[in-house]
Amino acid sequence: MSHEVVEKNVGLLAILVILVISIGGLVEIVPLFFLTDTTVPAPGVQKYSALRLEGRDIYVREGCYNCHSQMIRPFRAETERYGHYSVAGESVYDHPFQWGSKRTGPDLARVGGRYSDDWHFVHLDNPRNVVPESNMPSYSWLSGSTLSGDNTATKMKALNVAVGATCPSCELYSEQDMANAKKEVEGKTEAQALVAYLQGLGLASKQW
Repeated sequence: MSHEVVEKNVGLLAILVILVISIGGLVEIVPLFFLTDTTVPAPGVQKYSALRLEGRDIYVREGCYNCHSQMIRPFRAETERYGHYSVAGESVYDHPFQWGSKRTGPDLARVGGRYSDDWHFVHLDNPRNVVPESNMPSYSWLSGSTLSGDNTATKMKALNVAVGATCPSCELYSEQDMANAKKEVEGKTEAQALVAYLQGLGLASKQW
């Protein structure tokens, strides 16, 4: 079939364009249904506890992702500084995920266990007390704000829907988890919740 025939026949041209787009789309989309790297938790990755879940929401609420990525790229300079590069299986319980690329501050994907809880509390209260050159703002009010836990179970239920839709093999929150959620977080400060979240980041990667 010559180009001239195709170019002069609008209907035939449209059919061929649709055919090419369809084949290209199938080649790109169909493999995703069989790709497990993004839908199966990486070894050691578990669902968030009630307190860490609240801490993650505080992390998002305060816009920490605007300055801190959670995405270590597979380059020697990054893995030597931060640890094992990030894999999609670490984020199956994250909606939305916190990868990003903005680094006004250091990447936090492997910050868990790197510092003590007390270090984090001081750092949140006034970052310059532990990192004199830091330009991070103070989050001192987090230590005086307590959690009620009234909405924690609702958050768990919403995550069950989101996670279940994208990760069939993921562990979801049980009715017992949701029943105990309020008790686990009630009376804890927002600082405690945020530190609990940070202290769990990247721990699973130590098993790889």
